[in-house]
Amino acid sequence: MPTSDALARILTDPAYHDYLAILKGARNGLVYGVKVRFPHALIMAILFGRGDWPTRLRTIFRATKQHALNLAKFVTLYKTLLLLQKKVNGGKERGIDTFVAGLIGGYVVFGDRNAINEQIVLYVCSRVVASFIPRAGQPYSMSSTASSAVRPIPPDPRHFSIFAALCWGAVMWLFNERGETIQPGMFSSMTYLYRDSEHWTNFWNFLWHNK
Repeated sequence: MPTSDALARILTDPAYHDYLAILKGARNGLVYGVKVRFPHALIMAILFGRGDWPTRLRTIFRATKQHALNLAKFVTLYKTLLLLQKKVNGGKERGIDTFVAGLIGGYVVFGDRNAINEQIVLYVCSRVVASFIPRAGQPYSMSSTASSAVRPIPPDPRHFSIFAALCWGAVMWLFNERGETIQPGMFSSMTYLYRDSEHWTNFWNFLWHNK
């Protein structure tokens, strides 16, 4: 068919690649956001949700929609800014371009403080902090449709053990001494694990039901 042939030529034409990559990035951000947020929101609604199930389902939908749209917006803005910087610099990519694009994208998309954005930013922050752990000798075994000369290397086991110990020691101290500083979702989970387990009145709420 002529239409499908023309579409195939556009999709494989290098002249359109950078622009189509923005569109594909938005699509992937949307799909990944749904995959990540929906099961998390569902579990949180089951464990800690309030109200009837129609109310909980609306909460799940809103959280999933926000997460997915924000990732789609960020990928779109990030890739667009990279392309603009590349064009401004005569077709050359600079190392700082990714930082600038991420900086602007992060401020525009995730700068509004709300529960979803806070969780995502804290997740990203933890990965940035963890990247400073000294690396082991061998990279991770990974499979991908896209080739890359760079393969992530896992943390050195000894240094990771120290990092894990410090993280858990710090978060447990914060939970007990400065609970107001902990992200609400994590605070609810920790309350369920460490404080709710201190209270029961009968066999039913000891073993089967939390309260």
